[in-house]
Amino acid sequence: MNILLCGASGFIGRHVQAVLADGGHQVRAASRRSLPPIDFARATQARDWLPHLHGIDAVVNAVGVLRDSSRQPMAALHDAAPRALFDACAQAGVRRVMQVSALGIEGNPTLYARSKQAADAHLLALTQAGRLDGVVLRPSIVFGPGGQSSRLFVTLARLPWLALPRPVRHARVQPLAVRELATVVARLLADPPRQGTLELGGPRALTLGEFIASLRRQLGHGPARVLDLPDALTQLSARIGDWVPLAPWCSETLALLAQDNVARPDLLHELLGRAPTPPEHLMDATWNAV
Repeated sequence: MNILLCGASGFIGRHVQAVLADGGHQVRAASRRSLPPIDFARATQARDWLPHLHGIDAVVNAVGVLRDSSRQPMAALHDAAPRALFDACAQAGVRRVMQVSALGIEGNPTLYARSKQAADAHLLALTQAGRLDGVVLRPSIVFGPGGQSSRLFVTLARLPWLALPRPVRHARVQPLAVRELATVVARLLADPPRQGTLELGGPRALTLGEFIASLRRQLGHGPARVLDLPDALTQLSARIGDWVPLAPWCSETLALLAQDNVARPDLLHELLGRAPTPPEHLMDATWNAV
């Protein structure tokens, strides 16, 4: 199968490309370096995408950024460009389209959530109209090397003293390995087309504080001293993070992490065809395997 992969240089996209290539698919990465080149921040019309769809059987969009910036505007990367891409697929007859979104964006006020949700809704509307076979994947926390949030969690897990915002510490998550998410993408493309939204979570839900503690044990450390960060310091740290573009911690991250992020645990098992990696073994299965 000839697959156009958007976001192939990103955290999830790199793993998706590797799994698809291992499965014998021909993967065409859409980027500024591709031929013809494409700039996601500017490709906001269907005509921008049509030249990239010649000979393509399926499209996977794995583009995502955690910060809004003039170079990588979320409104374009998460919303306008994907909507243009989906319209171009409908025009070109490329029916199989997969959008890698995120769990927990429903009702979330952040720009990240609103922009992702807008693109998801557009793909689902085209699918409902019979013009595409669209699938929206909404995973919980995706863990693995190269992920900004993964690096943040591992960094926190190494600290002997840890102060976490109370809403973040007690929010429930279902982390899953990035390679297993990539495997799900490949399997869905190999199977008869599915439609709609698939929410994916690892085999067990736990609080974010428990997840960080689990990572710490996997690193060989004893229990850390964990305190609740006062609200005023939480907001201050997030605002400071807003001004430090290299740090994954910012106001958007705080709002996204401060709510539950869970799904049916059996769906990932069903799509993988085996039991997914539990949170207490994620370091060995992902980080230490590289």
